[in-house]
Amino acid sequence: MLIAWTTVSRRAEAETIAQTAVAQGRASCVQIDGPIASVYCWEGHVESVEEYRLTFKLLPEQAESLEQLVHKLHPYETPEWIVVPASHVSEKYLSWARATPNSSPL
Repeated sequence: MLIAWTTVSRRAEAETIAQTAVAQGRASCVQIDGPIASVYCWEGHVESVEEYRLTFKLLPEQAESLEQLVHKLHPYETPEWIVVPASHVSEKYLSWARATPNSSPL
């Protein structure tokens, strides 16, 4: 299983991306946290903004399709997109993810 993250500036944007990703079988689950505080450098200036973080749980075969969807729907010019392998996933949760009807990309 993989875990992926991105952030957006509005809750509605986060919900649209999350709902679409799950409905289209590109992620098994998406959690939305926020607002969170993000501090970063953009075009030579330090920015401090509130954002909503999306945490995606996905199977490796969903990764490419999910990344394409997130970049298509994302409002930012350069969206955060980080994907890491989960070092341990309980067998029950992994079995659920594999059995989800939409667990493979459309």
